[in-house]
This record gives sequence, structure tokens and C-alpha cells, in this order.
Amino acid sequence: MTSLSDSDSDTATAVVSALRAAGCVFAEDEADLILGTARTPDELAAMVDRRAAGQPLEHVLGWAGFHGLRILVEPGVFVPRRRTEFLVDQALAQAPGASVVVDLCCGSGAVGAALAAALGDAELHAADIDPTAVGCARCNIAPYGGHAHVGDLFAALPADLRGRTGILAANVPYVPSDEVGLLPAEAREHEPLVALDGGGDGLDVLRRVAAGARDWLAPGGCVLVETSERQAEDAVEAFRGAGLITRLAVSEELYANVVIGVRD
Repeated sequence: MTSLSDSDSDTATAVVSALRAAGCVFAEDEADLILGTARTPDELAAMVDRRAAGQPLEHVLGWAGFHGLRILVEPGVFVPRRRTEFLVDQALAQAPGASVVVDLCCGSGAVGAALAAALGDAELHAADIDPTAVGCARCNIAPYGGHAHVGDLFAALPADLRGRTGILAANVPYVPSDEVGLLPAEAREHEPLVALDGGGDGLDVLRRVAAGARDWLAPGGCVLVETSERQAEDAVEAFRGAGLITRLAVSEELYANVVIGVRD
């Protein structure tokens, strides 16, 4: 079945107008994506209605672009952010020969899929406490022979990964609990709270990852987490306190802050 990407100009104009009226800032760009994804006029109308009602564009499309890949994103699953591509790049720069990759707090599995695609031949495991997210991740990492697990952080992982992991990527939730309500409606109303809420200061899950990471890393293996600029100093201290050689990588362009810890 073909898409509606070659729709007549009247249809395209109507879609742009509907999206603009709903407050979509990038109405033209979003219209192009929706027109290119919808396969029938009825599907197009439904997608426009869902987007106009405030659903995230990626949930409406059913996919998100991430690190050159098209990642399946189902309703109720955390949408991968472009800034997290910086975490992937940092992981590849730190451990370009990693043979075992773990994607904790994996959400859609975008980070794990991107790492596996770049590395070419790595054993990949992804884990999340949310079964819906794990189901989505399972689809995204399947092309790379990946394994998806449901559970709370390291408790979800096979025991034989201890001491073997070359890259441990953990895109942990880091929004302080009392600031979740300040997030854009697309996030707070359509993404799972467990993927957003990082506790009192936003670093509860990060500290747990830092405390447990060393046991799972191979010698020279690295653990990477994303955090905010104001939390970065405390996040670095958490990594150092866990016995990891630690540095902070920053991308001003992407507003990304990634803490990197290496097992000596």
C-alpha cells in the first residue's frame, strides 16, 4: 500500500492548516512526515486528529528518527531525544571495540539499537522496568540479535553479563519529582512517569546505576548516563564515589551532558 507523500496540494494545505491551528510550531515539517507515513485517507485523518489532540508526533507516526535509524515508538513509550545521540557517540568513542552492550532504562531500545548498528557484531541486551517499553525495544533490537529483559535495573540482566560488559548505557530518568508537572504536555501526559521521574533531586536512579555498574563492567568497560547541566557535578561525584574513573562530556549544540565512568 502506498503512502500519501504525493498527495495533492489541497490535502497538504489542509493538513498544515489543521496542525497550525492546534499549535504545532513546525506544522509544515510535521505535515510532510504524516503525509509520508499515512497509507490511506482515513489513516491520514486519524493521524492528524491525534496530533492535533496533543499526542507526541512520534507516537502518531509510530516511529522516531534516532542516530540514522527509524525506531519503532508505541503509545505510552518514552520517545528517544535527539540529544541522546550524543551519549551514543560518546560510548562509541570510549569503547569502539566493545563486544557486549547493555542498554539499561532502555525505553524503546533506541540507544542499544544505535550502538549495535554502529559496532556491527556485539552481544546486545536491553532492560527496562516497564513491560510495554521492553516489548517495543524487543522489536527494535531484534535485527541485531538483541535480548530484551523486564526488571529493575541490574536485577533484569542475565548473571553471566557480570564483568563482561564493554558499554553500559543507562538513559536514566533525571527530572526531579516536583518538576515533572512542569514538563511539556506531550511528555507528562503521554510518556510513562517511571521514564521521567528521577526522585527528589532527579538523581535517585543515576546513583543506583553508579553504585552497581562496576560489577558488570569488563576491565576498561564504560558506563554512560545523561543528566542535566545543574545536576552534572553531583552525578560526577556519584560515579567517582563508586570507584569509576569519571569525566563529563558536554554538547552545547544538543544541550547534552553525559557522565562517563570507566572501570580501571
